[in-house]
Amino acid sequence: MKLPATISPENVVAICDSREQLPLDLAPRAVEIGTLPTGDYSVKGLEHVVAIERKSLGDLLSCIGTEHDRFEKQVMRLLAYDVRCLAIESSWSELERGEWRSKVQPAAAIGSLLSWQARGLPLMLCDNHERAGRYVSRLLFISARRKYREARGLLTEATDRQGVTA
Repeated sequence: MKLPATISPENVVAICDSREQLPLDLAPRAVEIGTLPTGDYSVKGLEHVVAIERKSLGDLLSCIGTEHDRFEKQVMRLLAYDVRCLAIESSWSELERGEWRSKVQPAAAIGSLLSWQARGLPLMLCDNHERAGRYVSRLLFISARRKYREARGLLTEATDRQGVTA
């Protein structure tokens, strides 16, 4: 079997969960709407390998406050994915300032994020919605490319053992 050396960005299709309230612009990535088991974004064909959860600042504060128990279950599901990330439409400095109406204190917000990170959930603080779209799109492509290279490597090893060129 002959496979190309690399996967092209045009071949990577993003999946946006149908429950996503304010979808990101993932251009130039093609996007299909679907129901994901966990997270808001994934890669078509890798839905059980890649999960990215997006949170606006308001959503994040709810997850730290009133929705804490529900979101902890979501974190546990995300941790089961090979590629996982919490993309946040805020910055560390905005969190430190705490200029919001929520009862969540800045120290609690930062502590929750650091706790999730210590448990193995990568954080991507993106500042805003537009930047989150660019970063999530790029992360989806990089994840797909990595998985493609892993699969290609396995195929090459198997065919080399059989005396066939990949």
